[in-house]
Amino acid sequence: MLKMQAKNVVPVELLLRRKVLNLGSGHKYVSDAVNLDITPATQPDLVHDLNRRPWPLPDNHFREVLAYDVIEHLDETIATLEEIHRVSSDGAIVRLTVPHFSCSNAFTDPTHQHYFGRFSFDCLTQGDEHDYYTNARFRQRSCRIVFHPSLLNKLVWRIANRYPLAYERRWAWIFPAWFMSIELEVLKRTDNRSTDESQANSNSYD
Repeated sequence: MLKMQAKNVVPVELLLRRKVLNLGSGHKYVSDAVNLDITPATQPDLVHDLNRRPWPLPDNHFREVLAYDVIEHLDETIATLEEIHRVSSDGAIVRLTVPHFSCSNAFTDPTHQHYFGRFSFDCLTQGDEHDYYTNARFRQRSCRIVFHPSLLNKLVWRIANRYPLAYERRWAWIFPAWFMSIELEVLKRTDNRSTDESQANSNSYD
């Protein structure tokens, strides 16, 4: 059963007409979204612990999911992404931010359980060498390493995002990043997966 704690008390039936899901909403309340958080102190629409799965949300419902600074606090990253996949409709857009492993705050915050790199979410795409981690499939629309704004970091940002493997192997601890910004597209239909496989196979012969 849903526990509801709304800024403006909204019936659950009306709340679930909204097609945007804001996970771990905190003080970033989005007016046209279903705002979900673990504590009623931030006045979300729905109060729920995201570590308790399945979430009390319908399948194939949301067209957009926001998870800003959330996944690093949860017990299981893959299981969380599988729940996001379950509640999203085919083609839904998922926007994530997570701490980069080189960021000092990644370790300073005692509630952080995970740290991420440029390639952490590649296993969600068909054809990746670790795609057996999960059956939930996504298309990676963008993945950026973000830095604190400074004149030097303007240059580092360009190099790190152009050559992410070299950056993370050699330079990340010298020029630390801030966080990762990822945009995913949910894939559910079989033909979407087949298209991704075909693209991966064709790219292997380039």
